[in-house]
Amino acid sequence: MPLTQSPAEMAAWLRLSLEPNIGSATACTLLGALGLPEQIYAHRATALSRHVPEPLARQLAAPMPADMASQVDAALEWAADPGRHILTLADPTYPQSLLTISDPPILLYVAGDPAFLQGPSLAVVGARNATPGGRENARAFARHLAAHGWRVVSGLALGIDGAAHEGALEAGPEGAGTVAVMGTGIDRIYPARHRELAHRIAAHGALVSELPLGTGAQPQHFPKRNRIVAGLTRGVLVVEAARQSGSLITARLAGESGREVFAIPGSIHSPLSRGCHALIRQGAKLVETASDITDELGGGPMPSPRVQAAPAPLPEHPVLDALGFDPLHLDAIQARCGLATGDLQAQLVELELQGRIARLDDGRYQRLK
Repeated sequence: MPLTQSPAEMAAWLRLSLEPNIGSATACTLLGALGLPEQIYAHRATALSRHVPEPLARQLAAPMPADMASQVDAALEWAADPGRHILTLADPTYPQSLLTISDPPILLYVAGDPAFLQGPSLAVVGARNATPGGRENARAFARHLAAHGWRVVSGLALGIDGAAHEGALEAGPEGAGTVAVMGTGIDRIYPARHRELAHRIAAHGALVSELPLGTGAQPQHFPKRNRIVAGLTRGVLVVEAARQSGSLITARLAGESGREVFAIPGSIHSPLSRGCHALIRQGAKLVETASDITDELGGGPMPSPRVQAAPAPLPEHPVLDALGFDPLHLDAIQARCGLATGDLQAQLVELELQGRIARLDDGRYQRLK
């Protein structure tokens, strides 16, 4: 894409984003005190040391290292291709919602349409090892929200994130689309099995990362990604989450930034419900339908049709009645229904083939919608 700033200006922004020992907060301090990056790098170390520690001032006043210059050149070359963009804090297309968080990214790499970073949006996040019912909820909520004008933002992870992106894309070209915020460089798709999904998101939404090209998946990058997920949106919906979950970090950051937090309740026996229940006890809004969310936000583009979270079918099968809505092991189901082991296993296989139950990784059975 044509850069909105000159190559020299963009190179200075890229260098500032690549500088070691400089986070968003320090960069914003320098920008506020000294002006744009080109002006920062025009200052001597003595002037810079009034705003940052002396070792960092000397680092900024020194010539750009050769390896960093190579990274800058690679980024400029990447952005020259159609559908690729680098948005800096000075760019008019930089998402305004991110300017309200305490540490906005210095710049964003975007694959797709930057317009998808503006407008009404909601984050849908949750567990990577989600249950079938959780993935179904995420997909249904996201599809309905996108079909009614709410852009769906998530983190491209396995489980709830992937289901949310898929659901938003299922709303079709008339839907609001989806944005995937990545915890890697924008040229490194993680997890690899979401490569095809990422290509569809870039074609019908946007991929976003603040990390340099070539950056691989590292644990410390995902909390940073989560602040962007929260910052881009008007609210965060947590579908499933354990007590120690990155989704709870996203929810906390959303609350600290004045966004709304929503959570879908689940079985009291499920470890993946405990994070949502904890959020609800702390003041998150309990939601059972997509319109519960937009009713709370007020205004918004979404009309009143209601989509419920994993509605339960009427009792229609003795094994389903025995299974209920909590995951159970075979022996627990047998104790409830009294069938012989062979008969019960045959009926479970039949129900699984019909898509009415799923067998979880731990061997338990889960009833589906």
